[in-house]
Amino acid sequence: MSKVIAVAGGTGSFGRTLVEELKKAPLYDVIVLAPKATIKVPEVNDEEAPVIAVDYSNVDETAQKLASNNVEIVISTISVIDQVSSVSQVDLVKAASKSGTVKRFITSEWGTPHTEVSPMYQIRENTVIELRKTNLEWTRVANGYFMDYYGYPHVKTNLKPLFFAVDPPNKTAGIPGTGNEVLSFTYTYDVAKFVVAALGLPKWEETTYCYGEKTTFNRLLALAEEAQGTKFTVTYDPPEKLAKGEITELPSHPGMYPYFPKPALQGLFSLFGSWVLDGRLNVPEEKSLNVKFPEIKTTKLAEIVGAWKGH
Repeated sequence: MSKVIAVAGGTGSFGRTLVEELKKAPLYDVIVLAPKATIKVPEVNDEEAPVIAVDYSNVDETAQKLASNNVEIVISTISVIDQVSSVSQVDLVKAASKSGTVKRFITSEWGTPHTEVSPMYQIRENTVIELRKTNLEWTRVANGYFMDYYGYPHVKTNLKPLFFAVDPPNKTAGIPGTGNEVLSFTYTYDVAKFVVAALGLPKWEETTYCYGEKTTFNRLLALAEEAQGTKFTVTYDPPEKLAKGEITELPSHPGMYPYFPKPALQGLFSLFGSWVLDGRLNVPEEKSLNVKFPEIKTTKLAEIVGAWKGH
């Protein structure tokens, strides 16, 4: 009998990618949890991944829906970026614990766990604090930075553009440090494949690691310049600039300010830049799912960035 997986936030972005991969896995049935206020269920329903409308603040009702669908594992892909989304995810943990059927929970991280200096640390740590109060086995996934962005819009992806350090559409780069620091990049479809594989592991660690390729921003830049047949305008941001919460503004950034204000975006990307310098975005090889599942062949950056050829 197939196990039922519930993906919270599975109607868009990375959540949608994860649902696509879960639908291919014969061991699992998948349902999607989406806030009542944001969906018209009949319009987005999918027989292979039915959408269940939930009000996360109604813990009892959500617990009942998890139980009635016999959900064993909840995977959160909720975009936890503020207090409202933080509370929603905490309420989902409470509902999962109360359901009586849910045994495992993957909390929404999808990058690297935030440190205490991050403005997002507490809003994400609130979920971990709640998970520790339960009997649920849980994990979060650290995969470095999503590779998809650097092939957008010429690669298959459900992500919206969010260019960190290199902006291929505008042939511009603002790179943290020297550009020779190693970090991990992973294609979202590969992250999803690793997650599906990890569902079958008998035991989870609190952080689950995976990656597609370890490389540097200077190599990414070289690949992008080769693909587009032109040199980019390049700036390097020193540690002192990053420490002040500042980065070089890329041409694509102002278009994001209406929904991601400039101070917040600069703060987040300067934090990411500091993490690159500290090696925090470089996934530890020995702890990675890549070692456990060598049969998963990952997409390489040259393929993603190379999608720009001819454009």
